[in-house]
Order: sequence, then C-alpha cells, then structure tokens
Amino acid sequence: MVKVSLEYKGDLRCEARHEPSSSTLNTDAPVDIQGKGEAFSPTDLVGTALGTCMATTMAMSGKRHQVPDIAGLRIDVTKEMTSEGPRKIRRLSTEMWIPLPKSADPEGVLEHAALNCPVYLSLDPGIEKPFTVHWQKEQN
Repeated sequence: MVKVSLEYKGDLRCEARHEPSSSTLNTDAPVDIQGKGEAFSPTDLVGTALGTCMATTMAMSGKRHQVPDIAGLRIDVTKEMTSEGPRKIRRLSTEMWIPLPKSADPEGVLEHAALNCPVYLSLDPGIEKPFTVHWQKEQN
C-alpha cells in the first residue's frame, strides 16, 4: 500500500506528496477549463502513468526473459478528452520507439508486457487505446 497526500493550493492547483519518498508534484487545470496549464493536469497524469508503467513493465519483463536492455526507449502518449457529455478521457494513443531490432525479442515479450502493465489493465474499457511500436532497423 502506498499513500499519496495532497493539498489544494488554490487557483485550480494541487500539490501531491508521495509518502514513501517525499517526492512532490504539482497539478494545474488545463487552460480550456479555466486553469493556467502550467503543470500536468490530473488527466495528463493518467497518460503519464500509462507510458511510465509500460516502460517499467517492459524493462522488468525484458530482463526476466533475457531481452537486451531497452535504455533509450521513447514513448509518446497523446491524451484526448471528450467534447460532449461528461468530461473524461476519450483516447490515450501510445507510440513507442524501441531501441532494438524486432529480432532481439522474437517471442514478443516487450509488446506483451506493455499491453499488460497494471495501468493499461486498470483503464476503463471505454477509453480507446491505440498502440504503435517502431523497432530499430536491423543492422546488416
């Protein structure tokens, strides 16, 4: 169990504190809903959680299955909100660049890990989650 404590600071901003490490982060509401957009919004953190969870889970699984290190992995997560009805996340598009040729992972361990990370599995099924992977070109 992990505790995160937060305090509303005013002006649609919060400060969250990760109790085990004492790390803090700030949030701000997006500009389109009266915030200043000067920090991650709460829904931005959902996209951040998805990308970082995928990367971490891929690294752990790759290590377990003797896939070469994925240091240098890049992931872009693009969040789209609904435009009608209740405001919520409509789509989280993930695009990743794996710094290995696909032949380094013949069993598909890395992609399987990404699509089975705890955050991905915890997201509402109504959220679209397109996923694109780019592998490094094979060296001749």
